[in-house]
Amino acid sequence: MSLVRRSSVFDPFSMDLWDPFDNMFRSMVPSSLASSGNDDTAAFAAARVDWKETPEAHVFKADLPGVKKEEVKVEMEDGGVLVISGQRSREKEDKGDRWHRVERSSGRFERRFRLPEDAKVEQVKAGLENGVLTVTVPKAEGKKPETKAIEISG
Repeated sequence: MSLVRRSSVFDPFSMDLWDPFDNMFRSMVPSSLASSGNDDTAAFAAARVDWKETPEAHVFKADLPGVKKEEVKVEMEDGGVLVISGQRSREKEDKGDRWHRVERSSGRFERRFRLPEDAKVEQVKAGLENGVLTVTVPKAEGKKPETKAIEISG
């Protein structure tokens, strides 16, 4: 089960596919990967993202430790949907290595966010520093309400 957009009212989480009752974020992993039993992929599929709104912009920050800039894609889809995706590669295993524990996850990830109408999607900027991806989507200036004086009779 996933969250579904049911009205035209803006809901910032309408494209977020996380379901607390779904086992290991299964709904976020493509079915071809989910059926392979790759728990590392499922664990990394839900890259953690913060979304804050300032007076000037919408700012997204994603924790992507160990991910190189070349392994991340930031795209805008029609309809104002921001897509953050990529892949963290599994560490190379050399012959003769003896692993005692593997806890760091690897695999593909993808997050999608429907942006509000005030987003300037043609001016999106992204940067990756110290394992944190920052995506900034500027906002259009809000239309100020027009005030019209009404004459009072009597």
